[in-house]
Parts: sequence; C-alpha cells; structure tokens
Amino acid sequence: MDKFFKITEHGSTVKTEIIAGFTTFFAMAYIIFVNPNQVTGFTEGLTEIWNAVYVASILAATIGTLLMAFYAKMPFAQACGMGLNSFFFVSFILPQVIAGGDCVQGYQAGLVIILISGLIFLVLSVTGARQYIAKAMPECLKKAIPAGIGLFITYIGFQNVGIIQANQYTLTQFVDIHGAINGEGGIATVLPALLALVGFLIIVILGKLNVKGNVLLGIIATAVLYYVLSGTVPSFDVTQIGQSFKDFTQIGVVGVFKASSWAHAFSPQFVGGIFSAIMYIITFCLVDMFDTIGTLYGTAAQADLMDENGDPINLDQCMACDSIATVSGAVLGTSTCTTFVESASGVAAGGRTGLTSLVVACCFFVCLFLTPLASIVPACATAPALIYVGVLMLGNFKNVDMTDLKSAAPAFLTLIMMPLTYSIANGIGIGSIAYTLIAIFTGKFEKKDIMVAIIGLLFCLKFIFITM
Repeated sequence: MDKFFKITEHGSTVKTEIIAGFTTFFAMAYIIFVNPNQVTGFTEGLTEIWNAVYVASILAATIGTLLMAFYAKMPFAQACGMGLNSFFFVSFILPQVIAGGDCVQGYQAGLVIILISGLIFLVLSVTGARQYIAKAMPECLKKAIPAGIGLFITYIGFQNVGIIQANQYTLTQFVDIHGAINGEGGIATVLPALLALVGFLIIVILGKLNVKGNVLLGIIATAVLYYVLSGTVPSFDVTQIGQSFKDFTQIGVVGVFKASSWAHAFSPQFVGGIFSAIMYIITFCLVDMFDTIGTLYGTAAQADLMDENGDPINLDQCMACDSIATVSGAVLGTSTCTTFVESASGVAAGGRTGLTSLVVACCFFVCLFLTPLASIVPACATAPALIYVGVLMLGNFKNVDMTDLKSAAPAFLTLIMMPLTYSIANGIGIGSIAYTLIAIFTGKFEKKDIMVAIIGLLFCLKFIFITM
C-alpha cells in the first residue's frame, strides 16, 4: 500500500490518510441527500426521480473518487456539483412541473445533455486541451483561485448552519441570537450556529497545539455536543432503500439509452430547441471545467502537491477522472460530477495521497446500504472544518503582486466573486474578463494571454445567454 500510494514519500502515514478520508467524507456527505433534493427542486410528487438520483449520486461519487484514488492517486473526492444540480432542475424538470408535462422525460432529456457535455470534457482531457487551458491561466489568477475557494467554502460553512442569515434590508446578517432567545424556539433555534463557532475554535486550538487529526477531532467533539445539548439521536430509517434501487433501474440508469430521451434533448417542448440545447451543453462544460480547475489548484496548493511551474501534479489524470465521472453520472442518472471543494478539509487533516480518496469512496459505497452513516454527523459538526479550511487557503492570496493593478484587480475579482456569486467558475470567468480588458487597454496584452481572452469571451456568452 505504501509503495503504491507513495505515502511515506509524500510525508504522510496510513493513519493520517484514513483520518483525512473520513474528514473529507463527513464534510461532503450532505451531497447524498442534498443532490436529489436539488435535482427535484424539493418538489412533491417526484419521488421516482428523487430515488433514482439518490442511488446514482452515490454510485457516481464512488466511481469518480475511486478513479482519483487509483488513477490520479490524489487526495481529492468527486461528487455531483452544487449549483449544477439546481441548474439541472431549473432547465429540464421545472418547465415540465409548470406546464404539467412529463417530469421523468424532462429529467432523462437533461441526462443526455449532461452526457454530451461529459463526452466533450473527456475529449478535451484526452487530447490535453483541458490541461493546456488550465496551465494557460495567468499567475495572478492561479494564486487568487485557492484564496477565493477558501472564502467560498467558508461561506458554505456559515450558510449551512445559519451563522449567516438572510436580511431583507442588508441581504445578509449574523445569526440573530437575541431574537432566538426571545422567540418561540428559544436558544435551540440557533444552537447549530453557536456550536459550529465553538467547533471551529476547537479545531483551531488543537491545531495550534499541534494535535494530529485536529479537524476530525473537532468534528467528533461538535457532533457529541450537538446530540447532548439538543437531546436528539441520529435517525436510522433504511426502509426506502429497496424502492430507491427499483426506481434507479426503471428510470435512472436507462435514461440516456432511450431514443426518446435524445429526441427530447433537442426539442422545443423539453429543452427549448437546438440552440438552447447547445447553450446548455456549453454552460455545463464551462462550469464543470473551471470548477474542477479551481478546486484542483486550490487544494493542490494547500497540500503542497504543485510542480515546478505552479500547476498541480498529475493534472492530466485528475482531469480525466473528472471527465469520466461526469459521463458515468449521466449514464447512471444524475447531474454533472466534479471534484469537490470539500476535499480541502481532508487535505487540511493531512491527506496527501490516493489512499484518502479510497477511504472516501468506501464510505460513499457503504451509504448505498447504510444510509445513517452519512446522516449521523450534523451540519454544525462539519461546518467548522469548512471554515477552518477557509482560514488556511486564504493565505495563498499573499502571493499576488498587489503593487501591479494588472494582477491585483483581476485577482481580487476572482477572490470576491466566488463566494458572492456562489460559483468557483463565475469567479474565474469574471477574473479572466477583467484581466483581458485591462491588458488590452493598457497595451500589455501578449500572445500568451490569448487563451485567457478566449475564456473571458466564453463566459461573456454564458452570462448573456444563460441565467445561472
């Protein structure tokens, strides 16, 4: 095992890799339930689709993460991308809900679009074009991407437990502790938010004391506090597993193999016509590509797994793994798979090799038959890990040359737009547009900037023609 994964060579141990694997899994396990909810839009009456996506999500995550373990040998996990799953619902299922049409056919038409985009990913990866695009990114954006991802996953952690709440006047606000104390629910309504903050401090203090496994220990401690203080116990309902597999085989895994699904994928009734279908394919390609590029650069930088040129090692293999996972997900019956940003939590716990990914994949697979494994750890216990990783990753921004506005401004926009637009890809796109325009109008545009200009142009088209 040590020889295959080169654990000692990377300065790690089997124990550390296993702990890192569990840390990553519990940080991203929410996707098992959240993905089918997002794909169905929490809409009643779509139980068949929910069940099919539930099984497909776990299988796609298992396949993609196993590829990362054995082919790329990197500590990254894959699963269905957040944002892309909601976009899938809005594009292919919601129109049928509104029109009273066939939601299953809309769902299967969407799977065809995902499959085509995945095949394009695969071609770009095999030919090296996707890697070339990644390596052609300006240095200022490469350095800003990890920091932007740090802010983004911190925001996810804040949002998941209500540390940041909606406000009709200022859009967002800090958790309303005073209102909770004087309200009907009492302090219990803000308990997850408060425990998440406590858990974050536990992780930081243990880290400062150089305690190994501080992230996982913080997750466990916060989970225990939650169950003790809330007086609740984990749910162990496994009665729906059989029905989930039945719906998966009847409408999920067979979707892209139906001639009707391919016809519907380009029809005005289900997708809006050929032009709409093409724009959807381009959008899914763009978002998945740059979500993955951003995550790889961010987590690899945190794990010190970069080559002499400042690019992630095994980048070609990682890109191929991501492409195959997306194709597999479409065939199985779920939305686009991507390298998960929560992988950074495992990296923070010491994960440096594919053994971390293998542990994550095994945990996902077990969830096919033991659902409570994913639900036993509450959100307030995993949120501290995401916030902590944000602290670590933000340090990458210090490497940006802030004395040169050509570098500083695009880097700043990349940094800030990721959390504010809830998209890694949008941050990269807006940063690319800014870099290109600044370079052109200051007479600093060079031949090497052509690729970032093309990226900026593609994102301009996406922003104009697709709302996401």
